[in-house]
Amino acid sequence: MKIEEITLTEVLPLRQEVLWPSQPLEFSRVPDDERGLHFGIRIQGDLVCVASVFIQEGTARLRKFATKVAYQGQGVGSAMLRFLIEHLGQQGVEEFWFDARATAVSFYQKFGFAIEGPLFYKHEAPYYKMTQRLQTDRVRPQN
Repeated sequence: MKIEEITLTEVLPLRQEVLWPSQPLEFSRVPDDERGLHFGIRIQGDLVCVASVFIQEGTARLRKFATKVAYQGQGVGSAMLRFLIEHLGQQGVEEFWFDARATAVSFYQKFGFAIEGPLFYKHEAPYYKMTQRLQTDRVRPQN
């Protein structure tokens, strides 16, 4: 299993296949996709998991995290999430957040994420905002 930064062009087909299979490829795009950091996991050369992160002023937002159905439940998504938490902390990111499908809340809670705010809906699917404060490598000033 190899985690690496990849291009938006590589990310889009897997996003669409996993998250919105009945929609056209363009439906899986998000605003400012070109400015995001895109990561992928390859197993034997096959791209099986993707995640896109958008960083602004010490805060990172995860958008469109997807793992091929055949690889779900095998630790692939967990490996990506662990990588992102560590990588973003090393970059000085202090808060990591995303909108999680309600069905995935317990998965994210295992990694220290907490629900922030009420249930809401996007495209008729229920979501919660989830957040986590990250341990950063940034040196903090002493009082």
